[in-house]
Amino acid sequence: MEPRTLQEAAVFFSNPQNCHDYLVGARWPDRVVCPRCGSAAVKYSAKHRRWQCGSHHERRQFTLKTGTIFEDSPIGLDKWLLAMWMLSNCKNGISSYELHRAIYVTQKTAWFMLHRVREAMKPAHPGPMMGGADGGEVEADETFVGPNAARMSKKRRLALQQRRSEFSNKDPNKPLYLAKTAVQGLLDRASKQVRAKVVPNTRRESLQGEILAAVVPGSKLYTDEHTAYWHFDGRYVHQMVNHMRHYVDGRVHTNGMENFWSLLKRGLRGTYVAIEPFHLDAYVDEQVFRYNNRATKGNPLNDADRMALAASQVAGKRLTYKALTGKEGETAF
Repeated sequence: MEPRTLQEAAVFFSNPQNCHDYLVGARWPDRVVCPRCGSAAVKYSAKHRRWQCGSHHERRQFTLKTGTIFEDSPIGLDKWLLAMWMLSNCKNGISSYELHRAIYVTQKTAWFMLHRVREAMKPAHPGPMMGGADGGEVEADETFVGPNAARMSKKRRLALQQRRSEFSNKDPNKPLYLAKTAVQGLLDRASKQVRAKVVPNTRRESLQGEILAAVVPGSKLYTDEHTAYWHFDGRYVHQMVNHMRHYVDGRVHTNGMENFWSLLKRGLRGTYVAIEPFHLDAYVDEQVFRYNNRATKGNPLNDADRMALAASQVAGKRLTYKALTGKEGETAF
């Protein structure tokens, strides 16, 4: 019987055969196929826990880990699956220091494992368009993620201001929020699904470009009065709420996206504390995964369901340490 709680998961995944069978079922729900050519004519060797493809090509033998986030990892599947369970179900995420103590690996290893699990959580495709010309409602909003200047010492605030001025037209008098990273989000009220991603800036071209690519023309679009959302040229039934006066005007509000931002920032500030903009997209994908697969009236998912979904997405998403740290392609001297 598959686990339903963390306690049951720790016991269940302590058995190597259970780990193997669980991932085989998640990766190949119908039948095992060769990850290199797609052939189903494969033969299994129980002694070596590997398959051999019947088609003639290079590297015919493969294992459960081949082509997944687990490939070339010396860490046992028992630790991998516990890490995946915890990240999939901990509402505010789990830090690498907490994971390294929980499963007894180094902090650096735990950090690398968590990023590989986040890679698995990333959707393979964007999904269907949001909204709908028959009255579908979509909220659009943006936020900034980064250091809070109001809580800094004067010395650190000046250092941040100096650092920011080096990348912002050399003007140290510009507001400090420009040192933060912009994230845009869209919420489909009907499906209760969110899409969020890091954007280069909050100008009209960036924000409207994401909306045009994801929302069906004719949908009801709700935003705040940020000028980047003006002038959609009749593509949407666009209504704006003035946050200087009120946050809700009948159906017109962005409170759904504000709720998502509060969950995202609670994890970033409370669990991860400080992250580099280079990695922010991965942390956003992590929160989107948990939010879109939370338990609702129309979608009663539980911890086991989220774990099974994450496990089913491990293939084709190998992430190397060099790629993760931005050093891929560098040559050692």
